[in-house]
Amino acid sequence: MSLSLRPVLMGAFAAALLAALAGGGWQLLRRPPVPLTEEVLPLPPESPRLDDSPEYLRCLDQIPDDPQGALAFAEAWQDRAGTSNGSRHCQALALLALGDGERAAPRLEALAAQTGFNNTARAVLYGQAGQAWMAIGDAGRAYAATTLGLALAPDTADLLVDRALASGSLGRYADSLADATRATELDPDRPDAWVFRAAALRHLDRPQEALHAIDRALTIESDNAEALLERGILRQLNGDLDGAREDWESVIQSAPESAAADLAQQNLALSEAGPKRR
Repeated sequence: MSLSLRPVLMGAFAAALLAALAGGGWQLLRRPPVPLTEEVLPLPPESPRLDDSPEYLRCLDQIPDDPQGALAFAEAWQDRAGTSNGSRHCQALALLALGDGERAAPRLEALAAQTGFNNTARAVLYGQAGQAWMAIGDAGRAYAATTLGLALAPDTADLLVDRALASGSLGRYADSLADATRATELDPDRPDAWVFRAAALRHLDRPQEALHAIDRALTIESDNAEALLERGILRQLNGDLDGAREDWESVIQSAPESAAADLAQQNLALSEAGPKRR
């Protein structure tokens, strides 16, 4: 291979983006719903309740294990009783669970734009729309959607972490750092916020600060795959090739089916190809 064509080692932003493309963002939607009537909260949960009907609850409950069945249920519900906010929301989340972010995202944004919902619900809906855009690799629209959500609920760690990922995927590392840092202030025990903070710092050529952030992430969750992936890169940049190899091998052993493991395997191969790169 020509020295001028050596690839860049891949870190947490790439791993998170690949996980989103593979449907990993759906894990965020498994959190319990809250009633639409609740007041605005500092950390709104991921799924607002837009309808109190038994059909809505049944439809949402079906999504984690049978998203195709939930989609069919939502469409049959609409055919039978007309379109409602509940059926539209369940339909959009089912599409997202099936990996169809292209159809899910506009539906979620349309629901979020309705002024009849409180700010908590609208912010979460914009966040879900952002996850849907990331699921098809559209970081620009994901950034826009999460920004709308943060305008409604500024101190929301979930939205800040999502926007940090979108910014990092766009190469806007200073913006990503600002959001990830704020998320760590709001929720110091979130390893993902510390990992994205570290990744942004690394891209901004601040490796020692990045190492401190990664150490914090691994203190919270010692086997966090994205944190180990990042630490491996930082160790390699610091000349610790054995330490880097150890971290990447740990990722592959602890989370063999993950996007982080795929990138760790690539990094192990690429580390032999030439000079240390970001």
